[in-house]
Amino acid sequence: MRGWTTRLSRRSVLSGGTVLAASLAMPAISRADDRPVFTHGVQSGDVTANSGMIWTRVNTPARVMMEVSTTESFSNSVRLPPMNALPGSDLAIKRMVDGLPSDQDIFYRFTAADLSSLNAVSDPLVGHFRTAPSSRRSVRFTWSGDTAGQGYGIDGDGMLTYATMAKHEPDFFLHSGDTIYADGPMEEETVRDGQLVWTNTVLIDEKRKVAETLDEYRAQWKYNLMDEHVRVLNASVPTFFQWDDHEVVNNWSDSKDLSGDDRYTEKNVRVLAARAGQAFHEMTPISYQPAEPGRIYRKMSWGPMVDVFFLDMRSYRGPNTDNLQEAINDESIFLGARQIEWLKRELTNSTATWKIIAADMPIGLVVRDGEKFEAIANADDGAAKGRELELADILRFIKAADIRNTVWLTADVHYTAAHYYDPNKAQMQDFNPFWEFVSGPLHAGTFGPAALDMTFGPEVKYVKAPTDEQGQNLPPSMGLQFFGLVDVDGATQQMKVRLMDRADNELWSVTLDPEFSA
Repeated sequence: MRGWTTRLSRRSVLSGGTVLAASLAMPAISRADDRPVFTHGVQSGDVTANSGMIWTRVNTPARVMMEVSTTESFSNSVRLPPMNALPGSDLAIKRMVDGLPSDQDIFYRFTAADLSSLNAVSDPLVGHFRTAPSSRRSVRFTWSGDTAGQGYGIDGDGMLTYATMAKHEPDFFLHSGDTIYADGPMEEETVRDGQLVWTNTVLIDEKRKVAETLDEYRAQWKYNLMDEHVRVLNASVPTFFQWDDHEVVNNWSDSKDLSGDDRYTEKNVRVLAARAGQAFHEMTPISYQPAEPGRIYRKMSWGPMVDVFFLDMRSYRGPNTDNLQEAINDESIFLGARQIEWLKRELTNSTATWKIIAADMPIGLVVRDGEKFEAIANADDGAAKGRELELADILRFIKAADIRNTVWLTADVHYTAAHYYDPNKAQMQDFNPFWEFVSGPLHAGTFGPAALDMTFGPEVKYVKAPTDEQGQNLPPSMGLQFFGLVDVDGATQQMKVRLMDRADNELWSVTLDPEFSA
């Protein structure tokens, strides 16, 4: 059922937004009557057929009351036990709401009471999501990555790609990583070649330097939530989050050496990653994984036709090297044995028509870290080596287990492309052909295109990136901001993938027919 975004009033979506800038810029803020204020809107995420995580944040310690309803009027609302928003979580709270009906519009409402005076009650704040279907129906979702990078923050227009995605009324939005740029300080203006190319009309002190403390990492998230378009999408559509490097520091792994980076007083990347990870989980509606608290990789199902497998290509990797190791070892590890075992098991158990593998980095694109390699590809076009060995193992497994209809989605490289991987053109040929679609940035500098490594036989079917004349690191105002739009038809089970730009132009599309086992 579509059309609900018009029913969800703009006032309820943006309630509390008028005090947003002040609440971040000042150490404390209160209304004349000292009632609590919701500072950063609402979010939902990791929604299933019968549950969903909801999130909000207040400006003062408060008891937060919650209601859920299948109607916007809340005529049939169910009150949930209250939760306390406390400084230990930066006054943010999130809750998994379960026992919900499938394929149903769910409205949720927060109200906060000051802990020191429970009679001082806030205005309510409302959000919406729709639960996943339990039977076959058409599904639509968007994906992209890279928000507020390269110093391009909130200007007078705001992060417009978020508004464009919201117009399509997706069932969910998949954020493919680089959700913040904790390592990307901002200034009021960006001048290039003597020309003013960008103005940040909204800026906070924590964005003027790299994030190091827990509060500075939290502020990176709060800055993005100052954007109206981000908050409107968050209040209407559930977001499934994964991360990459800029949530911590550029090109990070456990072995990242910060000794020569004068921007950082904290030189231990593991300390930074721990703080960044805590902020990531506090400030997003990502679900908890009891088996490994703080884990990013997980599977989310959206009805009988779509399963999404979120990879974490960051937390378990070895150092960036020449990427030519002949065996999987401490240097060539990328996903790690436990995550690969999980992926194989979940792919095998999946009965969904389409298996979406959400990767925070591309497969065949060459992504360098100076003289070393940052992603999977090693630019030698030969047999699988280094980090390519883990991918080769996964692809062989998918073929041997007769797992059909796997599609890879990614971002990271700041342009959009469609790649078809053909074993007949590959050096490593023991796999079934598959598609990889790249999209982004959402709101960051545009780069590319990158070179392709031919180990797995990728063929570029489409690419949109800056021209030589335009140069690199183009600001969002140039319009080269991209997202992907995926439709799975409930009748035919076909998947249509469209690559879109910020102005909502369809740049390229393909319709994929599902394959079924004999």
